[in-house]
Amino acid sequence: MVPEINSGDTAWVLTAAALVLFMTPGLGFFYGGFVRSKNVLATIMQSFIVMGLVGVLWVVVGYSLAFGPDQGGLIGDFSWIGLKDVSMEPSTIYAVTVPHEAFMIFQAMFAIITPALITGAFAERAKFSTFLIFMAAWSLLVYAPVAHWVFAYEGWLSAYDTDGLAKSGINALDFAGGTAIHVNAGAAALAAAIMYGKRRGYGVEPMEPHNVTYVVLGAGILWFGWFGFNAGSAGAASGVAANAFVVTNTAAAAAALAWVFVSWAMTGKASVIGAAAGAVAGLVAITPASGFVQPMEAIVIGGVAGTICYLAIRARARIGLDDSLDVVGVHGVGGLWGGIATGLFATATIGGVDGVFHGEPGQIVDQLVGIGAVATYSFIVTAVILKVLDLTIGLRVTDEEEELGLDVTQHGERGYVLDDGPGVPMYSPPVIVQAPASMPQAPSPEAAG
Repeated sequence: MVPEINSGDTAWVLTAAALVLFMTPGLGFFYGGFVRSKNVLATIMQSFIVMGLVGVLWVVVGYSLAFGPDQGGLIGDFSWIGLKDVSMEPSTIYAVTVPHEAFMIFQAMFAIITPALITGAFAERAKFSTFLIFMAAWSLLVYAPVAHWVFAYEGWLSAYDTDGLAKSGINALDFAGGTAIHVNAGAAALAAAIMYGKRRGYGVEPMEPHNVTYVVLGAGILWFGWFGFNAGSAGAASGVAANAFVVTNTAAAAAALAWVFVSWAMTGKASVIGAAAGAVAGLVAITPASGFVQPMEAIVIGGVAGTICYLAIRARARIGLDDSLDVVGVHGVGGLWGGIATGLFATATIGGVDGVFHGEPGQIVDQLVGIGAVATYSFIVTAVILKVLDLTIGLRVTDEEEELGLDVTQHGERGYVLDDGPGVPMYSPPVIVQAPASMPQAPSPEAAG
């Protein structure tokens, strides 16, 4: 059968791609609100610049490595380098009712946001020049191979086949990236938090979020964009896409409630940050399952995600790991639970595959193999990349630069320019701010209470 473009499918995939791209600046606001005011620009920049860096790398070589002709189930080759043979015509392999370029750009948005997720693990202490090299290396050496393993039809972990879900071997179900994106980023974040070390004053100085409104705004953007993330992964405007949309919203809602109620019971306060973080945890957990489970099961998946991710963050704080913005606790733990939950709750009536509770106990084994393989590979390769960079050009800013803040020392700008008095405009043309050793540090809002 010759592939034929369907205009409705194409419109949906392109819309979904735009929604997923919007998630990355949303992530910037989400992360930016958590850090101290002197680091807000640098934190947002780390998400924003990845859109440029990976946006170019994906077109030049990343897409070919992730989805190009298979090399032993491990990686693609260079046949599609520079998008050679990736055209306006449908792919004969992927998403056959949309132009190949539409599928490519949808996948580009996943390639962009995944390394951006890791940045929360080393917020407030990363040298920007090293950061750029790390993001480029990680995208090509970690994300591209893992995406091939999980998403490409011939990848060794993939459950998908051009003829449907009928592969032999490992069939690790991952509809929209719970393993390939969130477990992958979570394992890399753990390695990064260890390799970067703790922030100056961690555990001694106050490091409260400087702008909770940014946190909630970012979480709202992520929730909105996640409909493209999950429902767009159907590759068509179909019933599976509609189900993915419904369970995505349901799991996020359940997780937000669970996080708030559990933290309320343990601390006596209904946390605004908890509601935002809980929603993100639910979105993470439902991602691999969104094409395989029903709405009532999504409530369970989201409720458990909100609870265990909250407890994971409390445990992280007790052991003293400075995962600045809790990437491991939300994306790592949430992705782990989501992969397991997919193996438990998957039903053939939605995605063609049954899980443990629908008569296929072996599916959980495939899920655990996939999670374990991706987490181990990501952790080890990330640690090696960072060790090489640390020994050559250094990972961190100096102590003095960290004290002054990354906004000024790495970018020469400030996140907030306040009114200095009568006749002085609140905002003026950008001025490059120098950062001499004697420059005093203004008291931060969180330090003031």
